[in-house]
Amino acid sequence: MDFFEILKAILFGIIEGVTEWLPVSSTGHLILLNEFVKLDVSENFYSLFEVVIQLGAILAVIIIFWKKIWPFGKKNNTCPVKQTGLLSYAKKDVFVLWFHIIVSCIPAVIVGVLFDEVFEKYFYNYQTVAITLIILGIAFIIVEIIKKGSKAKMNTAAEITYTAALIIGFFQLLAAVFPGTSRSGATILGALLIGVARSAAAEYTFFLAIPTMLGASLLKVVKCGLSFSTSEYIILAVGMVTAFVVSMFVIKFLMQFIKKHDFKVFGCYRIVLGAAVLVCGFLGIIGA
Repeated sequence: MDFFEILKAILFGIIEGVTEWLPVSSTGHLILLNEFVKLDVSENFYSLFEVVIQLGAILAVIIIFWKKIWPFGKKNNTCPVKQTGLLSYAKKDVFVLWFHIIVSCIPAVIVGVLFDEVFEKYFYNYQTVAITLIILGIAFIIVEIIKKGSKAKMNTAAEITYTAALIIGFFQLLAAVFPGTSRSGATILGALLIGVARSAAAEYTFFLAIPTMLGASLLKVVKCGLSFSTSEYIILAVGMVTAFVVSMFVIKFLMQFIKKHDFKVFGCYRIVLGAAVLVCGFLGIIGA
């Protein structure tokens, strides 16, 4: 296998690891990257690759937030289901958090299973990516201006209610339909609108990514199968490992960043990038 293909897989992994967690759209960036740097793989494999590569990013979330998302354990269990017996090892607050996450997943699961191929056919293009990058970028700036100085109603991910979880789920649905929206961007924006604190909104979108991205990867495997060449499997493994390593740094960076800053900078980045994509498309640099 050409070593150059390994380097390209690393580049795709870096882009995935950076953009999956920042509210700037990983899918949109991967679509744009594929316009300039194409992997020497089958079309069927690339369709699988751009989704399953996310598993490396998911692993980073699981490792970093393990203590907050694992619902079993006696140590530091301040909210056991029962005070004695086996259920004393079950963490009620973590189970409730996962029930909320499941509720948030429902809209995207239903629509994604039914219309995934339709969305991919009609919306996976540079025009859609550019427009959604700009629209959500403007939305981030407006929401941050409106919410400036206001007190959050929900300060931790555990405080998010079932109603709030469902609303966040509908915002996540936007990302399932329109590439360039950003799954993390849409869910964070929705959470901010209903009064969730920035850090809690970011954490919740990280947790929400686990079942969402696992489900999307499983769905893609079912549709595409696993009949690929050895070199293609190596490319997938390299992309996943790279995405994992990069994600470990990016997640920690974002959690520190939002302690002192808001999301307007990401909104500005989205607008500039979206405008650049439209110009490149107009000039025939991409989308030809």
